[in-house]
Amino acid sequence: MEDAAVASETSTRRPKRTRAHTKTGDDHPTKRTGTGGENQERSSDPSDQNHNQVDREGSFDDFEEVRPKSKRKNRTAEGASGDADISLIEVVKGNGKRIPHVVKVWVERYEKDPKPALVELLSMLFEACGAQYHIKGELLDETDVDDVVVALVNLARMGQVEDYQSSKKKEFQNFKDNLVSFWDYLVVECQNGPLFDQVLFDKCMDYVIALSCTPPRVYRRVASLVGLQLVTSFITVAKALAAQRETTQRQLNAEKQKRTEGPRVDSLKKRLSMTHEKITGIEEMMRKIFTGLFVHRYRDIDPNIRISCIQSLGVWITSYPSLFLQDLYLKYLGWTLNDKSAGVRKASVLALQNLYELDDNVPSLGLFTERFSKRMIDLADDVDVSVAVCAIGLVKLLLRHQLLSDDDLGPLYDLLVEDPPEIRRAIGALVYDHLIAQKHNSGQSNTKGESNDSSEVHLGRMLQILREFSTDQIISNYVIDDVWEYMKAMKDWKCIISMLLDENPLIELTDVDATNLIRLLNASVKKAVGERIVLATDNRKHYYNKAQKEILENDRRDITVAMMKNYPPLLRKFMADKAKVTLLVEIILHMKLELYSLKRQEQYFKDVVQLIKDAFFKHGEKDALRACVKAICYCCIESRGELQDFAQNKLKELADELIAKLKTAMKEVDEDEYSLLVNLKRLYELQLSIYVPIESIFQDIVTTLGSFRTANYEVVGFLLLNMYLHVAWCLQSIINSDSVSEASLSSMLSKRTTLLEQLEYFLHTPPGVQEDGNQGNQLASKVCIILAEVWFLFRKTNFSSTKLERLGYCPDMSVLQKFWELCKKQLNISDETEDEDVNREYVEETNRDAVMIAAAKLVACDAVPKEYLGAEIIACFVMHGTSVEEIVKHLIAVLRKKDYDVSSIFLESLKKAYIRHVELSNGDDESLVNKSFQECKELAARLSGIFMGAARNKHRADILKIVKNGVQYSFLDAPKQLSFLEGAVLHFAAKLPATDVIEILKDVQKRTVNVNTDEDPSGWRPYHTFVDTLSDKYAKNEGFQEEGTSVRRRGRPAKQRNNIRGKKLFDGHSSSEEEDSLSASDEDGEKQVEEDNAPLIHSLKSSKLRSFRVSRQQSEGTTNDLAASRTSGASN
Repeated sequence: MEDAAVASETSTRRPKRTRAHTKTGDDHPTKRTGTGGENQERSSDPSDQNHNQVDREGSFDDFEEVRPKSKRKNRTAEGASGDADISLIEVVKGNGKRIPHVVKVWVERYEKDPKPALVELLSMLFEACGAQYHIKGELLDETDVDDVVVALVNLARMGQVEDYQSSKKKEFQNFKDNLVSFWDYLVVECQNGPLFDQVLFDKCMDYVIALSCTPPRVYRRVASLVGLQLVTSFITVAKALAAQRETTQRQLNAEKQKRTEGPRVDSLKKRLSMTHEKITGIEEMMRKIFTGLFVHRYRDIDPNIRISCIQSLGVWITSYPSLFLQDLYLKYLGWTLNDKSAGVRKASVLALQNLYELDDNVPSLGLFTERFSKRMIDLADDVDVSVAVCAIGLVKLLLRHQLLSDDDLGPLYDLLVEDPPEIRRAIGALVYDHLIAQKHNSGQSNTKGESNDSSEVHLGRMLQILREFSTDQIISNYVIDDVWEYMKAMKDWKCIISMLLDENPLIELTDVDATNLIRLLNASVKKAVGERIVLATDNRKHYYNKAQKEILENDRRDITVAMMKNYPPLLRKFMADKAKVTLLVEIILHMKLELYSLKRQEQYFKDVVQLIKDAFFKHGEKDALRACVKAICYCCIESRGELQDFAQNKLKELADELIAKLKTAMKEVDEDEYSLLVNLKRLYELQLSIYVPIESIFQDIVTTLGSFRTANYEVVGFLLLNMYLHVAWCLQSIINSDSVSEASLSSMLSKRTTLLEQLEYFLHTPPGVQEDGNQGNQLASKVCIILAEVWFLFRKTNFSSTKLERLGYCPDMSVLQKFWELCKKQLNISDETEDEDVNREYVEETNRDAVMIAAAKLVACDAVPKEYLGAEIIACFVMHGTSVEEIVKHLIAVLRKKDYDVSSIFLESLKKAYIRHVELSNGDDESLVNKSFQECKELAARLSGIFMGAARNKHRADILKIVKNGVQYSFLDAPKQLSFLEGAVLHFAAKLPATDVIEILKDVQKRTVNVNTDEDPSGWRPYHTFVDTLSDKYAKNEGFQEEGTSVRRRGRPAKQRNNIRGKKLFDGHSSSEEEDSLSASDEDGEKQVEEDNAPLIHSLKSSKLRSFRVSRQQSEGTTNDLAASRTSGASN
């Protein structure tokens, strides 16, 4: 009776699932019917169907009546019956937790009645691919796999396939994981039975391999996923069987030692033989899938399939090396290192990393490493950052196993200064492991007693690396930044300080090593407190969470404690070396100065401040002076109590002593010019940070400047800079004060007048070349910048309608013109001359970019008339390189944002560029003439390019104004100035709509009535070029469209073609490894539909404009034969 019940259940279960499918497939009835050419049907015979329908309905109703009672009585029974009733595909689509039980139930059904269960499993495979297809159980053995696959492909061609794996629907988000889990559980559940019956999985593998070679991509994805998982699951079973075989072999060996024959020995031999046969059989199944599926799909056109193949192969080799760890399989990982997809290359590199991490695998990888090691090293410079980082990690493993020589690593060290920080960090880890820690050479344990020695050894090796870059601090900072995260010795402050103070007699530092070690200490301190030591590409501020801030604060505390007693000896030892003392002084900016008071170490603080003051007067270089000023100011702000008062008093003493030194130097200037220069530099650096009361020597500075104008230009420059900074500080004091006395205001105006007089002197008498070869370029740049800054500070818009309105100032036009002439001289200085400047310290503050920024700021802030200076600056748009170009571009953006009349400024700038060309035309250098005219045209192209897209319609009036006024300017002195039409006006005229262009053409042609243009053909050539170009452009249909677009279809839009569902599932060719031509054709079709659906107004507009032009020409007559013939030709 039980057998009968089971048989009844087995026979009726499949029709119930069919009924469920019929319900869900009502919206797509075509999916349930097959083609006439198929030898399998997806539905039963009609008569049988009607008979079975009654049985199914009856059993279904009975089941529905019983279900509520069973639910209340026993939830476990209800769950079991539910899992027995649900179809396999629904389990895969739905809750993955039910998969183990459903698989177990299915295996039981298969063992009782294989054919229906196998049909159900194959149907699930087809449905997982997105196709509704069913094989009749009685025809299963006679069914040819190729026929079924052809039928499935036809379903895909008809668009009757759904891609569950790539679906964005929420219900299918776990589909891929569930499908993999289902087949894994199935293999494990069948390992003690159906797995080796040579029917179940042979049939499944045949269909999986066949589907993996079909054109529809969705079939290949699902079949590849299933096939790769089958091999992975087979490996799990094979490993279990291998363990069982080893256990049986040990038992057999032990038993043979007791007796050579007997039933126990025979039983063990038989078990060993059976286990070995199973392992052999399962390995054959692995090879079958590998040769039938993997060998083809690892080079599939779909990168996701290729990635899955390589990832799976890596897992196979690692987990089952007895079969897969050989060159026959390893070569595929080597080949895919050259894949065009970054994801595939990364998957291959990660798979190799897992292999090389196991020491037991290394001996078998010798030939493979020899063949592909060069490619592994090359991948460290891969275009994809993630691939490069992984490849660097792989190279580290090769070095650990000593499979690479040091000569192979040369190109990798160049990556220490690469832009992507991820690559630099990865190379830094490699450098630390290989060159500093030398992990592959040392197997010693790190005990507490060895930690100090270890830090010293590591620092010594780091200094050997930095020795290679001792002349370039930027590269040294890059190397330190890359290695810092991995090298704990860089935060061993006591060890670094001990080495610098020569406390260890066994360590002797050369001068270069000492410089590099101080550089390392400085950079490491900055890193420890969260500052950057190399420029960031994004320039974004880094934000820290609470835990990170606590770590940084603890590091700051540790640095302060370590430096507290050792700081004064370090400063004393390296006081004479400007490079070393500058780096040491900067460290105090990152210390917690309140700890000096808390730990009762006030004397050390006082010593440090005094030593910093001494260093300020010891050196006269920019970096050293700037570091000392910052350090003393920081001590004045961050120290506490008595120490703060001490620091402030020291700063006042420093200022007073500096003023006294300056007085003496100005009196003895004829004898000691260097002393004056150095003290002026010190005063300049000090005034950049704080106010210095130099009223007592201001007049002395003016007197010295008056008698020193033709002397050392560097001294003159710093005299002017200090005067300007003093005036700026005085103005700041007046603005911040609540009440301003008349005396202070008069003093302020007097100082400003004096400064402007001194500056304007150099406008009328530009500095030249001195006897010692010192050119006046830097002084001229300083004059331009200081003058612009003074005009900016005292601009009238700042003080209008206020009590300080007297302070407002605007230069005369003559002074402004002189100013711009001097600026132009600086802009025209060649790069070679700029590089050869004698003083490189302040070159960044006085180069052409600084001059252009100062001038542009005057225009942007309305400090001077923008109609003149704005036009002059914009005229330099394309003349002086990309940096100046960016400045001008930014200025134009500011002017447009403020709604200024940019059309007038643009036209004036075009005129100035054209006048420059005309002036050069009088010379004999034809190349300069051609270059100037090309610059004029390029300027017009760049300015007109601003009016693109929607801006063309928005600023139509501005464009029209530029064109009309440009035409008028061209004919002021015809034909001499007609080249302005071709060089400037033409680019703007091309941005106008057709109606405006027609008016412009008629206006131009009217100007030539009664003029014989044949008398001077070369002079009138630009006129004819202008007219011909516009006539050709707008006489044709493309004249009414955007330049560069294709001609759109006129008339009514074409009816949109319905996209056939499922086309994108195919690659379009017989081989899946070729390009998706059908997908490409779909895209082309979409583009064509988009063009066909162009608004009808475009066609009406085009025809209306053409008819308008014809009527206007007929009414006016033929004023110009050439223009008339072209226009009438366009209307035909």
